Formats: sequence, C-alpha cells, structure tokens
Amino acid sequence: MPTEQDVRPVTEPIEHITSPVLKGNPEELRDLEAGLDNLQSDTQRKAGIDWKRVLLPVAALVVLILAWQFYVSLGLKRRDLVPGPFDVFAQMVTLWGEGKVQESVWTSLQRGLIGFLISVVIATPVGLLLAQVAPLRRAFGPLISGLQVLPSVAWVPAAIIWFGLTDATVYFVVFMGAIPSIINGLISGVDQIPPQYRSVGKVLGASRLQMALQIVLPAALPGYLGGLKQGWAFSWRSLMAAEIIATGGTIGFGLGSLLDQGRLLADMSVVMSAILLILAVGILVELLVFGPIEKRLLQRRGLLAGSTR
Repeated sequence: MPTEQDVRPVTEPIEHITSPVLKGNPEELRDLEAGLDNLQSDTQRKAGIDWKRVLLPVAALVVLILAWQFYVSLGLKRRDLVPGPFDVFAQMVTLWGEGKVQESVWTSLQRGLIGFLISVVIATPVGLLLAQVAPLRRAFGPLISGLQVLPSVAWVPAAIIWFGLTDATVYFVVFMGAIPSIINGLISGVDQIPPQYRSVGKVLGASRLQMALQIVLPAALPGYLGGLKQGWAFSWRSLMAAEIIATGGTIGFGLGSLLDQGRLLADMSVVMSAILLILAVGILVELLVFGPIEKRLLQRRGLLAGSTR
C-alpha cells in the first residue's frame, strides 16, 4: 500500500516535471530558436513575391531590345527592311490611335479562347474514352497522333472550300489544331497513374463513370494540364495561320489580318508590331492562366518544393 509520503499532490515547480527535451543547455535552446526563425523566414519568403521570376525575364527583354537597337545602328540593312525598336513602338502607337491594335487583339483573343474552350469540351471525354477502352485506343490512337503532327495550316484551304470566308473556317482550323494535343496529353496523364488507384476504386465499388471522373481524371491532371498547354499553343498558332490566309468575307480583323496587311503594304514596322502583339498575347496567357494553375496543382501535390522555376 502506498504511504502518505508516496501520494503527494502535484504542487512542485514546473521545471521539475518539464520534458527533458526542453531542459537542454542554453546553446541548444538558442540553436533551436534560430532554426525556428529560419523556418519562419523561409515560409514568409515563399509566401511573398519571387522577384527573380519577375526581374530575370524583364532583364532578358531589355538585353534583347538593346541588341536589336545595336544591330540597327550598325546600318547593315535599310531601316525600311529592319526597323528599330523605336520605329516599331511609334508604329504601334499609331495603330493604337487608329484602333487597330484593340480590334485585332480582341478579335483574335476572343476566337482563340472560344475555340480552345470548345476543343477542351470535345477532347476531354474523347481522351478519357480512348484511355479507358484499349480497342478504341489501338484503333484511333495512331490517327490522333497523325492529326497532331499534321500542320494546321493544311486545313485552311479545305475549310475555306467547306465553310467559305466565315468565322466557321477559323474555328474549324483551331479545333483541328487543339483537339489532338489535348487528347494525347490526357492519355499520357492516364498512362502515368499508378495501378493501385484503379484497384482502390474497384474495391470501393466505383462505376466506370465514377472511376473516370473521380479517380482517373484527377490523378491524370499533371499530364492533362500539359496537354491543355500544348493544345492552347497549337490553337493559337492555328488561329494565326487561318487569319493570315483566310481574309475578307465576314471574317473580322484579327492579329493575323494585321500581319498580312503589313505584308501587303511592305511595311516592316507593321509586320513587327503584329509579331510582337502575337507574342505578347501568348506570353500573357501563359503567365496569367496556365502558370498559376500549374503552380497551384504542384503545391497541392507537394511537388513545388525545391523547384528551380
């Protein structure tokens, strides 16, 4: 039986019952505190703006502009053949004042986004179907890969004959450029899914539709996102090709039309302005749409730590 001396109320000072981990010497406690401070600083740095990702592209752009101006100043080519950056900037200001920049950018961007979104709606179920059904994949897989390799500009003459000089021609060429890339990207993402995922779905009694939408598609998101990025790139290039070739009729004035107008007028400053606008729209879509989506996806999966991007 325990005596009264053995059963004592817990009234001793807290340091007598503190864990040995917290009773280290002062140097160890200082090291622990410094490590926690460093961890907090790293977290704050990651939560803030990564200025390297902003300043490095800006610095590269400045270097390219300076190199461009230096080459023009050498006088190796006539200024009407190789205009300088200030000439192009002045021409772009003129086009802005005429409203051509706003009209061309809005027309092309609207067509590109609408065509791309419709392509996603079409390509996603087709890609899931081909990825899940092996006979269909063996039958149509080579055709999809062939369509992806085929230059989209090859569809422009056929589209003009079928649809005339209308927006349907432009959208058809965009579809043929984007859909195969999105399908192949989704199939590639499905191929990278560990087989245990499907096994768990079967054990839980998931139907084929639930398996595709709730297990396969979320697990294939990295490859699917890669296919979407490539699909957008193909759709944007296809759109420019269609706008350059198919002009007139009821087709509006897009960036490709502006580029072709500069060619007809033999005005390199207009041509360079159109090229820079096409490039700027492509970069902005990547930075404002696909970049944040990809970063968030990698963060949620714990794949962003240690990235050099």
